[in-house]
Amino acid sequence: MHRIKFILIFLLFVFFVSCSKKNVEKSIIKEKDIELQMIEAYQEGFKELKKGDVLYAAKKFNEAEVLFPQSEYAPKAALMAAYSYYSQDYYEDCIFELLRFLNIYPKDKNLDYAYYLLGIAHYEQIVDEKKDTRTIFKVKETFDFIINSFPNTDYAFDAKFKIDLIDDILASKEMYVGRYYFEKKKWIAAINRFRTVVDEYDTTIYTEEALHRLVEIYYTIGLVDEAKKYAKLLGYNYQSSKWYEKSYGVFNKMYEKNKKKRIKKDKKKNNSILKKFKSLFDWDEKKRNSKQI
Repeated sequence: MHRIKFILIFLLFVFFVSCSKKNVEKSIIKEKDIELQMIEAYQEGFKELKKGDVLYAAKKFNEAEVLFPQSEYAPKAALMAAYSYYSQDYYEDCIFELLRFLNIYPKDKNLDYAYYLLGIAHYEQIVDEKKDTRTIFKVKETFDFIINSFPNTDYAFDAKFKIDLIDDILASKEMYVGRYYFEKKKWIAAINRFRTVVDEYDTTIYTEEALHRLVEIYYTIGLVDEAKKYAKLLGYNYQSSKWYEKSYGVFNKMYEKNKKKRIKKDKKKNNSILKKFKSLFDWDEKKRNSKQI
């Protein structure tokens, strides 16, 4: 009896082992089929991208990712879908794909590229720097993250260059508003704008003018010491600048008067030279005419 039981248990074990072997073989075959389909979809995406059909290419890359999500090709396919959209200016679709990629593959080896492409996609959407500041700050935030997180990469190097351009854009906006307040004689509001340029965007081309405007305003409202402070700062850093010359004129009224006199004197001198030249020309012309007669 015990022997019969043992034989039955052994036969049952053999049956289950053979079944599981068949299932494993089937799953391996199925997995290989799926992997082949995924590779085909990925390759087709590349072909369509080269042809310029970026929408269909992105669709095929998405298909490749979904077919075999555990494959090393899956994150690559997700990035290629994002790039496909970017290549033809579908920036919103590109951003959507990149945010999805960053959420699903937070430790992928191409994370630096994903963040860089995200920054560039936002950067390309800057239309009007005087109105669209939200996009500008979003771009700057992304590029700052790249510089801090991936400092020794080409992406970080280019991000620094882009931030310089963004700072120029933001400084130009502050100057635009500051000049408006200056013309309206709203001194406090103008000071705040020009000081923002000096304090936050001191490497931009607008710093010199912002310093001069502060000199003008502080001198106008009677805060001469403050005016002198900014004039010294302007002179120390930008002595050859036209804005330093203008600031010098704010403190030295005689300088402005002498400057006007010099201009008038130069004009008179130039006029006298022209008259002499004209008289010589007229004399030469008369001489030539007399010879012809």
